[in-house]
This record gives sequence, structure tokens and C-alpha cells, in this order.
Amino acid sequence: MDLVRNLKSKNLNDNLPEKSLSSKISNGVEAAVSHKSGIPPMAGKEGKYIYCVIKLNQYQSFGPLGIGGRGDELYTICFDNIAAVVSNSPIMKYSVSRENTIAHEKAIEEVMKEHTVLPVRFCTIAEDEEKVKKILEREHDKFVDLFKNMEGKKELGLKAIFEKEIIYNDILEKYEDIRVLKERVAASGPEKIYYGLMKIGRMVEQALEKEKEKYKDEILDILKPLSEDIRLNNLYGEMMIINAAFLVSEDKETEFDQNVEGLAEKYSARINFKYVGTLPPFNFINLVIEPRAY
Repeated sequence: MDLVRNLKSKNLNDNLPEKSLSSKISNGVEAAVSHKSGIPPMAGKEGKYIYCVIKLNQYQSFGPLGIGGRGDELYTICFDNIAAVVSNSPIMKYSVSRENTIAHEKAIEEVMKEHTVLPVRFCTIAEDEEKVKKILEREHDKFVDLFKNMEGKKELGLKAIFEKEIIYNDILEKYEDIRVLKERVAASGPEKIYYGLMKIGRMVEQALEKEKEKYKDEILDILKPLSEDIRLNNLYGEMMIINAAFLVSEDKETEFDQNVEGLAEKYSARINFKYVGTLPPFNFINLVIEPRAY
């Protein structure tokens, strides 16, 4: 079986704890959510939950994928060749739960099967259809410029994680000072073992960071030339080397896949690669819209 097909998954849920809605970026575009708990809806108030903006000038339905579990239809509200993809929703603050964030992302993923998307920040709810049209009218030129930057590009995610036992053995072989100290400590009396082990631990930690940096640089040296942009996200666990999102043009995707496959084959005994795509471009665009300002 082709290695890239094993590595490259379309399951958005795998990424939620690590890269979903988490980092600020420039040009008035943000990927951040601060709501920590759900606030009950205003009595009887229904609004339009906005998921993303696409280029379209006609009504289109994407199925009953609305947030909240009610089966609300996902559909477009259009203005001058630009459309907001919305569903009916109570006017409320949704908690940033796994269920809600999955619903938000899956809705955008469904739209992305047919359109280039500009994702909108989680829990953006306008009062009604007229308010959505006002937003599209006022921000029309900004949206058009963003589409020019995003057309024909995809977000691909890559994580690389050391095999713990293998990298520790590599460090002992490569770093003579650690190996020599380990042998001395093993031969020393009980009163010296504790402090010797503490020193070895610090030395191994420093060596691990050097190894992570070395492999991260190699990965980026190979993949960066094939990318339009890169976001380096937070690392999770001491063995993670890189947690990155790459914005890749469609005409470079096959070459990008091949290079990821080459890295995975080269380091199959030492590093686990997790390659995910195609993703909504949350790491590069997540529109912040404050409906009350329109």
C-alpha cells in the first residue's frame, strides 16, 4: 500500500486538541476562541451561525450539518459573487467542546469539497440574513483579496515524533560524554548515584533538544521550498520534533506528498510521521467578524 495513503488522512478530529482554533496571525485575521463555557440562548432568538465565506452567487445547500445537533441546513447567503455559508442557530455562546468544534470544522470541510473557503471564527452568529448581507457588502473587497491569496492552495498538516527507545540509544552512541558518565555512575557507590543520574538526565535532555532541532531543520529544508507558507504550532510531549501546517499549491501537492513519503521511509525506524490533509486553512485564515459592528 502506498505510504502516503497510510500517512495522509482526511480525519479532522485528530487535530482538534493541537491546532484547531489556536493561534493569532496577521492582517486582521485570527485563529482564536476564548469562550470557556456555553451561555444559554436568548429566549426565542434565532440567528445565522456563519461558518465560512466562499465565492458563489447563487443559493446552495450542503446538507443538515448545522452546529447544535438540531439538523439545521447548511446553506449560502449571497452578495455580489461572495457567499456566507450559514445555518440557523440560537443566538448564544457555544462552549468550545469537542462536539461543537467538530461540528464547526466538519461543516467547513463539507463546503471545502467544492469551494475554496475562508473559515470564520468559531461561534460567529449574526442576528438575521440582512445582517449577514451587510457583512458581505462591507467586507467584500477584503474577502476578494483573501480569495486571491488562497485560491488553489491547501493546508496540509505534519507531525514528526521520535521513537523514544531508539532516540535514547542513538544519544548514548553519539554523545560520548553521556555514555562515559553513565558508565562511571554505574560503577560508583550508592551515595553518588543520585546526583550522577540527575546530571545524566540533564545532559540527555539537552542532547534530545539538539537532535530535535537537527531533524526539524532537515524536514523544513525539504518541505519549505514546496510551501507557500508555514505555521509551526506547539509541540506536545518531549518526543515531538515538529507540529506544522503547510500551505501548499495544488500543483505542488504531489511533489510535497512524495517528499513526505521520502522522509518517512528514510527515518522509518526512528521517527513516526503523521501527515494530515486536506484541511480547512485554520492556521492561515480564520476571519474575525463581530456582527454587532455592522
